[in-house]
Amino acid sequence: MEAQKPNTKATKPAAKAKSNAPGIKNASWVIVCCFIVAVCLFIFWFGNPMHFDEEQHPVDIWGTIYKGGFIVPVLQTLFLTVIVLAVERGIALSAAKGKGNIAKFVAGVKACLAKNDIDGAEKLCKQQKGSVAAVVSAALIRYREMDSNTVLTKEQKVATLQKEVEEATALEMPALQQNLPIVATMTTLGTLVGLLGTVMGMIKSFQALGAGGGAVDSTELSVGISEALVNTAFGIATGAFAVIFYNYYTNKIDNLTYAIDEIGFSIVQTFQATH
Repeated sequence: MEAQKPNTKATKPAAKAKSNAPGIKNASWVIVCCFIVAVCLFIFWFGNPMHFDEEQHPVDIWGTIYKGGFIVPVLQTLFLTVIVLAVERGIALSAAKGKGNIAKFVAGVKACLAKNDIDGAEKLCKQQKGSVAAVVSAALIRYREMDSNTVLTKEQKVATLQKEVEEATALEMPALQQNLPIVATMTTLGTLVGLLGTVMGMIKSFQALGAGGGAVDSTELSVGISEALVNTAFGIATGAFAVIFYNYYTNKIDNLTYAIDEIGFSIVQTFQATH
């Protein structure tokens, strides 16, 4: 039992060193900042008098967007949040990917393990500097410890090594998936808010039709239709961008996870075959 204490302590420093997917920790500030930007755009740009004629009819697309009503800043907030978090995830996953091709890195580590060249595998990890390399590096540290351990049985060593791979992977995954649930939420929320704006615009249009009696108030009718269409457009754009980015980054994370699982399995199998 005393011989296993150094092994437990050695796990903690390795776990702290696995910050290979940097990113925004608190996305609520992103939403707040995007809301401020959206409101400023709505008031000072879309609502600028230069976009309207003397009768307050929009003369360009910016004025038309302003006629979309107060739902527009909300939809712009959602849209900007999707864009900002998509850029943030792109930077984070690029750092998590590390340097060079992951497939070549995995093949190189496998070749080193086949030759029992642990030093060479660790050198490759230092060069790669990615999430896969972080997991492999932690596993190799445990590999060395189990290699020199004379207390545990072979089955216990294999189980300990496998547990180290699983723990290292579990510590890395939250950083990779961070903020993606928010992007996934925007796929539905953007569409629903856009639909709300569409319904409100259509209500205004029907009110204009009903209030005019036999005559149609074209101004009020156009305002209602503009509000409906602008909100529809923003809602669809937000949902579409959110779906595209979410699926794209989820696929990249799946590729990283597959590489981690593959190399982790190879490390455990190599140890089991050579000890």
